[in-house]
Amino acid sequence: MSYSVGQVARFAGVTVRTLHHYDEIGLLCPGERTSAGYRRYTEADMDRLQQVLFYRELGFPLEEIAVILDEPGADAMTHLRRQHQMLVRRIDRLRMMTVAIEKEMEARTMGINLTPEERFEVFGDFRPEDYAQEAEERWGGTEAFKQANQRMAGMTKADWVRFAEEGKAVAEALAQAFSEGAPADGERAMDLAEEHRQHITRWCYDCSFEMHRGLGDMYVADPRFAANYEPLAEGLTEYIRDAIHANAARHS
Repeated sequence: MSYSVGQVARFAGVTVRTLHHYDEIGLLCPGERTSAGYRRYTEADMDRLQQVLFYRELGFPLEEIAVILDEPGADAMTHLRRQHQMLVRRIDRLRMMTVAIEKEMEARTMGINLTPEERFEVFGDFRPEDYAQEAEERWGGTEAFKQANQRMAGMTKADWVRFAEEGKAVAEALAQAFSEGAPADGERAMDLAEEHRQHITRWCYDCSFEMHRGLGDMYVADPRFAANYEPLAEGLTEYIRDAIHANAARHS
C-alpha cells in the first residue's frame, strides 16, 4: 500500500513543500513513483518519516538526522529507545524549569524582587517562596495576607537584609535566653517574644497577640519552621512557642 504526497502531508501534519524538500536532500525519498512520475510513499517511507519528525522535534538538524537514520545496524527499535531516553531527559529538564519558574512566580507574588544571588545572600538556604502557595491557601483572603504582600512588594534589597538581620537577632537572643535557663514565661523571654511580634508587625502585617499565638503553634507543628530554630538550640522551637503564649497571656 502506498500514499500520495498530499495524503502523507495530512497524516504527518507537514506541508507538501516540506516533503518535496526532504526528497530533494535525500532525507526521505518516496519508495515508489507512478507512471506519470508522481511520488508514492510506502509503509517503510512512513516509518522513516516518523523517525525524521521525532528527531526534528528533539531539535536535531536535518543533516544530522540523515546520518542517524542511515547508521548501519540501527533499526526502528534502536531509534525509538534513543528517542525515548532523550524525551525522558527533556521532560526531567522541563520539570525542573517548571519548578524554578513557579518558585520565581511565587517569589514575585510575595514581592521578593531579588536576583537568585541576592536572595541567597539575604536568606541563605531558606526559601520564603516555598511557603507562598500554602500561605495563600491558609490566609489568602485575610487582610494580613494582603498587607504583607503590599509591604513586601515595596521592599528593596536593603530592606530585605534588615528584615533578615533583625529576625536572626531575635532568634539568637531567644536561643541565648533558652541556653541560659531563662524561663519561657519569665520577663526576659516574654520581652523577646514581644520583639518577635513587633518584628512581624513592622515588616509584614499587623500581628495581633492571637495571630502570634497561632504562629507559635505552627512553628512547633511544622518541621519546616522548626528547622529554622532547632539548629540554634535543640528544643528552642517549643521554648519560643511557650514564650509567645506567655507574652500574649500577660497582654490579655
